[in-house]
Amino acid sequence: MLKFIKTSLLVLMLIGTCAWGVLAVYFGDSHNSIIQAGIASVFGLLGLVTLVGLGFTGWRKRLLITYSIVFVVILSWWLFVINPSNERQWQPDLAKLPYATINGDIVTVYNIRNFDYHGEFDFSPAYYTKTYDLTKLEGGDLFAVYWMGPAIAHTIMSFNFGDKDYLAVSIEARKELNESYSTIKGFFRQYELTYIVADERDVIRLRTNYRKDPLEQVYLYHPQASKENTRRLFLEYIRKINELHDKPMFYNTLVDNCTTGIWFNTLVNKSHMPFSWKILLSGYVPEYLYESGRLDTHIPFDQLQKLALINRVAQAADQSPDFSRCIRVAVEQQPQ
Repeated sequence: MLKFIKTSLLVLMLIGTCAWGVLAVYFGDSHNSIIQAGIASVFGLLGLVTLVGLGFTGWRKRLLITYSIVFVVILSWWLFVINPSNERQWQPDLAKLPYATINGDIVTVYNIRNFDYHGEFDFSPAYYTKTYDLTKLEGGDLFAVYWMGPAIAHTIMSFNFGDKDYLAVSIEARKELNESYSTIKGFFRQYELTYIVADERDVIRLRTNYRKDPLEQVYLYHPQASKENTRRLFLEYIRKINELHDKPMFYNTLVDNCTTGIWFNTLVNKSHMPFSWKILLSGYVPEYLYESGRLDTHIPFDQLQKLALINRVAQAADQSPDFSRCIRVAVEQQPQ
């Protein structure tokens, strides 16, 4: 039985490492080629031969040693040769990185995105610089964006500085020109990590009003947090934004994405929520917040979720300069 267990684990390890190595070589450093495809095929064949060779005592050890050496070479190349960069040909909507300066309670944020959209890919680029007073920071809101069922959502934090003044931050994969997003590629150092700092008329209105294929459903929630915790969270976002401006990092589909990034940033507060599988399946984050008492629990979650849907009111407020106020007033005035 012990021998069977060891062999089974070895087989699973071979299959897993071989699949990973094939994809890592095939995708390469953000671009693939015929040479990469050929090397990936050869490594896949080596893995298959090694797997078959487990049944032959005379070849087993040699094949395992050969396979291990090749795998270590691939892993070392992947870890130490493929490096993130801020110097690529980026998609126009991801071309500029935000950054900020801090002087006491005053934070000045540069390159805040505020595109004027005519369609999802038809926009007039615009950026602005704005100064925020941390003493006016009242709280943070969470947007959850769904397009492929209840389990997966893109989450966006928006910080409320009062007087209809909101600053949204969307953690995303930074894509190159003509590059599309792939969940699988997101595991293999294919995208840099970026924090899009934007006006809500940009990053939220894009999703409620202009994304059509597929349609996106956007929900607005008001998590409960003290002003002190919100301040620490905002400053942690600013620290991360400046870090990425100076030193690029890779996006990762599982461990460094839109939702895990928010959770990691909340670790600056002792009262942060414990990690949960609902953070990995990001569509359930609002439900997790509700279960943890971080959302209004006076009504059932299903009812709260219905009230949080903002697509209709966002579409009505499309050209309004008070877009952020409109979507909040409409949600708050809905009957409960």
